[in-house]
Amino acid sequence: MRKLALMFLAGMVLQGASFAQQISIVPEPAEMTMPKTAAKYVINSNTKINLVGSGLEESASFLNDYIQKVYGFKLAVVPNGKSAGITLSYEKQEYRYPGAYRMQVGNKGVNIAGDNANGVFYGVQTLIQLLPTEGSKTALQIPHVNIKDYPRFGYRGMHLDVSRHFFDVNFVKKYIDYLALHKMNYFHWHLTDDQGWRIEIKKYPKLTEVGGWRNGTIVGRYPGTGNDNIRVGGFYTQDEIREVVKYAADRYITVVPEIEMPGHASAAIAAYPELSCFPGEATKKYVPENCAWAGDSTGKQVIQSWGVYDDVFVPSENTFKFLEDVVDEVIALFPSKYIHVGGDECPKTNWKRSEFCQNLIKEKGLKDEHGLQSYFINRMEKYINSKGRTIIGWDEILEGGLAPNALVMSWRGEEGGIAAAKENHEVIMTPGNFVYFDHSQTRNEDSVTIGGYTPLEETYSYEPVPAALPADKQKYILGAQANLWTEYIKNPSKVEYMVFPRMSALSEVLWSPASKRNWKSFEKKIPAIFNRYGKWGSNYSKSYFDLKANVVPAAANKGLQVKLESPIAAAQPVYILEGAGSSAATTTKYNGPLSITSNAKLTAWNELKGKPAGAKVQLNFTTNKATGKKISLQNNPSKNYPGQGGAFGLVNGLRSEKGMNSTEWLGWEGSDLDATIDLGESTSFEKVQLHIAESHGSWIYGPAKFEISVSDDGNNYKAVTGGQATSREDGNSMKSLEVSFPALKARFVKVKAVNYGQIPDGQAGAGHKAWLFADEISIR
Repeated sequence: MRKLALMFLAGMVLQGASFAQQISIVPEPAEMTMPKTAAKYVINSNTKINLVGSGLEESASFLNDYIQKVYGFKLAVVPNGKSAGITLSYEKQEYRYPGAYRMQVGNKGVNIAGDNANGVFYGVQTLIQLLPTEGSKTALQIPHVNIKDYPRFGYRGMHLDVSRHFFDVNFVKKYIDYLALHKMNYFHWHLTDDQGWRIEIKKYPKLTEVGGWRNGTIVGRYPGTGNDNIRVGGFYTQDEIREVVKYAADRYITVVPEIEMPGHASAAIAAYPELSCFPGEATKKYVPENCAWAGDSTGKQVIQSWGVYDDVFVPSENTFKFLEDVVDEVIALFPSKYIHVGGDECPKTNWKRSEFCQNLIKEKGLKDEHGLQSYFINRMEKYINSKGRTIIGWDEILEGGLAPNALVMSWRGEEGGIAAAKENHEVIMTPGNFVYFDHSQTRNEDSVTIGGYTPLEETYSYEPVPAALPADKQKYILGAQANLWTEYIKNPSKVEYMVFPRMSALSEVLWSPASKRNWKSFEKKIPAIFNRYGKWGSNYSKSYFDLKANVVPAAANKGLQVKLESPIAAAQPVYILEGAGSSAATTTKYNGPLSITSNAKLTAWNELKGKPAGAKVQLNFTTNKATGKKISLQNNPSKNYPGQGGAFGLVNGLRSEKGMNSTEWLGWEGSDLDATIDLGESTSFEKVQLHIAESHGSWIYGPAKFEISVSDDGNNYKAVTGGQATSREDGNSMKSLEVSFPALKARFVKVKAVNYGQIPDGQAGAGHKAWLFADEISIR
């Protein structure tokens, strides 16, 4: 061991810039050095894997399986081998989290030494990334290099929802391999929800016999355009669960099971109606009328649409006995320290109208239904703690009082994680705007997604330790995780398309030292990353190469400018501009910002060697007196829905044509849209229009009030009266609100849309703050 350490340090110099051009390792190692004179070591079918120490067989097996699959040959594995080749061994290294390793590639071969078996395995992942993606398949040349590496965070996770759409064991294993290749160490397996129960529980066979299947699924984005009428489902037997857990453990990945409670329980209730507050009520009662239904609509059924539903667990002794029995079987299958209990999006409607629940609130001295949820989670926590395990819950478990030993998974932004860490609770950060991989990663809709836009660079920019967290509380941030919810993901190919390349970006966020993270450096690795995906035979999004069109105000706020930006250095952006004073719709090379002062249609794309590269950008501009003007907001939109360009997105001449799957939307949770537009001079107008989204199943409501006021000086405002707000349906869950009045003149126009407020009982998200979505203000 001592000899290896000395060899590692001898005669090496740091070659940061030139090295980065030759080697593309993701996540970026803590330290990399190379010899002054570049050299290669060749791995071929005669190369041996030497194991120096016990417990290294899994690492050798993973490497061998990879070489066999990608290059077509295998290496001999030699216990206690001393010949040249690939040597795996141990070396004591002091770091906060397990997984540190050192690697040396030189004339005599490859030496990987870890502080434990985890570290050796992670060193193998780095070696895999040194293998060529092009050239000979039998003589694999890798560069001489020395690496010293260790993980920044102890929790580096990926999630997969198999409840909305089921994925078989073979794909789950493939997904776990993807985690391993990115040095991730936790797999969050979302096994139960309203749309399907996926884990065999022997004491309650109906959970999978009934709860594992639904009679159909809505077509298209919620609420859907119909129902496919196809019975679909599936579940994992306990033997299959054990098989997956063992497979993950061999890759140093812990599987964290999630059993949802007390909400998202419709599949369990379909199997055992007595778990409901109202066993006699049909499930169809809770489903919006505009969601098409297939098959039997009587009694309890597995939900066929997306969203959140009121039929939650009744907090009775029978329910707690049921959940304790389920937990017993789950714990026997999963050695994980953590058991995820969900705890999110639990409507209180049925608890409010349940005589049993109201009496229980009084009996236990609880404040309200939020207190009842806290009681529910606390009770289950005590049971799970008694089994030597710790619960994880989504940040809603903070409501009504946090369970004493719970770990919080913060998904509604970072606020829940910050609050929990300040109370000395451990936290896993998973905020939607950075790491929800069910969001689109392209502005050009190429398939139906749940909405939202999280491009590669946004994921890469995420910092899991919030700046707002005091230094002495930062230790409670264990790491972060990306979530993949599968409402609109039916097959493995789309799973891959949604996670890649964002998983690569996240791996660097979670593993690499903060000082080693650099977007420009990461960008240079993208071609190599994509080549590796190709070697794996994996699907992935190429949206990184899409032309980007940024709309900004023109000089003196007189109209708009469109700036085209290509990530492909050798590409030439070209465009066709129809309208905006253009006399002919011809293809033109882009040489600078484009001016938009009237209605126009812009189509732009990259050309590489005379052929289109990446997706086309299409923007339809509808201009009005507010277009391009100065705008300010009293209340900033949510970080999850900031729109394009923030407040300016409300006056950029662009209105969503795609419903919810658009980056144009600005969203406010519980607060008002309160915008002031400076028209630049006193201007005559007689109409103000606001374009909004409305989708109650997604908690998005139109405003309670739509108010207009005007001013000449920007200080003294007068409400516009005499006009009645009218509403027009624009399709795809969109509306236009309009106020017309006798023509008036003013320079400043204040547009206020008052948030709907608390979502009422009987609706998805009842008791939560409503969302207000808007994407354009028009003044005419």
